[in-house]
Amino acid sequence: MSRTLVAGIDSSTQSTKVLLVDADTGEVIDEGRAKHPEGTEVDPRAWLDALATAGEGLLEQAAAVAVGGQQHGLVALDEHDDVVRDALLWNDTRSAQAAVDLIEEMGGDEACARATGSLLVPSITSTKLRWVRDHEPENAARIKRVLLPHDYLTWHLNADKSRFTTDRGDASGTGYYSTVDDAWDPALAEAALGHRFELPEVAAPDAVVGETVWGAKIAPGTGDNMAAALGLNLKPGDVSLSIGTSGVAAMVSPTPTTDASGLVAGFADATGRYLPLACTLNAARVLDFGARMLGVDHGRLAALALESVPGANGVTLLPYLDGERTPNRPDATGTLTGITSSTTQADIARACVEGLLCSLADAVANLVESTGTGAERIFLIGGGAKSAAVRELAPAILGRDVVVPPEREYVALGAARQAAWALTGKQPGWEIAGSKVYAGEPTPGVLEQYRRLRDNTAGW
Repeated sequence: MSRTLVAGIDSSTQSTKVLLVDADTGEVIDEGRAKHPEGTEVDPRAWLDALATAGEGLLEQAAAVAVGGQQHGLVALDEHDDVVRDALLWNDTRSAQAAVDLIEEMGGDEACARATGSLLVPSITSTKLRWVRDHEPENAARIKRVLLPHDYLTWHLNADKSRFTTDRGDASGTGYYSTVDDAWDPALAEAALGHRFELPEVAAPDAVVGETVWGAKIAPGTGDNMAAALGLNLKPGDVSLSIGTSGVAAMVSPTPTTDASGLVAGFADATGRYLPLACTLNAARVLDFGARMLGVDHGRLAALALESVPGANGVTLLPYLDGERTPNRPDATGTLTGITSSTTQADIARACVEGLLCSLADAVANLVESTGTGAERIFLIGGGAKSAAVRELAPAILGRDVVVPPEREYVALGAARQAAWALTGKQPGWEIAGSKVYAGEPTPGVLEQYRRLRDNTAGW
C-alpha cells in the first residue's frame, strides 16, 4: 500500500533539517540536513542552498510541505524582490538602543506590551528595521518588502512568485503585529523603518498558500518555537522546556498574554491559540562551562553531579555567564559561591546542573504567573535534555514530574504536522510514543538557596 508523505523543514540558526513523514501516522521515513553559515547576519540565499542540499531526494516525494524557521530575522527585499542586505538574525544585538527608542516612542513598557504582546528587545524585527533606518539609510530607502526567514523559504518554494505569506505565530514576533487584534499594525511597521513597506499576507493555520513546482501543497509555515509546540502537540497546561543554546519555556494558551515586565513574550501560536514564552540566554552552555572547567566530558559531568547531594553542600552557581534575558540582566556575569576547602568536583558539577535547572524553574514560574495557568506537565527537550543529571534532578527542582519525549527534530516534525493539516484539512492525531516520565521528591531548599543568591546580586 502506498504512503502519502509530507515534508517538514526546520531552518534554524545553525542548519536546515528536512523530515519526510508519513502523513497518516507521523512516522519519520527519511531525513536530511545541511549547515548554515555562522554569524548573526547571513545572506538568506545561503538558506536556499542548504534547503536544496538537505531536501535532495526528499522534497519531491512530498505531497505537502511546510517550513518552521528561526524567529525575528529581518529579510529585506527591494522593488525587484532582490535581497537588500544580509539578514539580521534574532541573536544580533546591535539594535539594543533601537529597542529602547521604540518603546519610548510607543509610550512606555505597558503601551508596548499592549500593542504587540511583548516588550521589545533587540531580537525583535522592528528594532532591526530601526537600526537599518538609523545606520544604513541608503539600504533603508531600498526596502520595499520585509519577510521573516520562514516566509522567504516559503516564497521560494512557491511556484507563484507573486504571493508572499506568513502566519500569525511568526508574525507575532515582529514588533508590528497585534496579538489582541490578530492583525498587522502598519503604523508600527512604518514607524520602525520610517516609510511604508509591503507586509506579507497572514494565512490561516490550516491554509494552503500555494504549490511547489512538483505539485505539492504548501502550508503557511511558522516560527521555530511555534513549530516545536505543534510537533509536541502541546495542550493547555503543558509546558515545553527546551534546553538548547538558550533555554525556552513555552505553553499554549487560549488567550493572549501582555507582560510589560518583558519576562514573558506574548506570541501567537500556529493553531489559532497563543504561545506565551520565557527565554533564558544561558542553558546548555552552562553544562559546557561545567565540563570545561572540570576538564571532563558531558557524561562524566552528569555522573559527578549525581554523586553530590541536593544543594551541592552549599555550592551555588548563578549561571548568567553572558548576561541574561530572564531576568533582564544584559551585563551580568556568572557567580559561584559557597566554596570551601572540602568542596569537591562533584559539588561543582552538581551546582552547574542545579544552577541551570533553577534558572529554568524561574522561567517556568514567570510563565505560570503571567498566564495564570498551572504547569501540569513539563516536556523536556533539546540537547541539554540528553544529560542524565538534568533528567534525574529536574523533577526535584521543578517540583513536578518531567516527561522526556524521544529524541527528535520537533521543529521539523511540527512543520510536517502543519503540512499534513493543509493536505487533509484536519490536524493529524499523531501520538509521540516512547516518552519517559521522570519523578522525584521536591527539594525546595535548592531553589531557595539559588534565589537568595539571585536576589542578593540583583544590583551587580
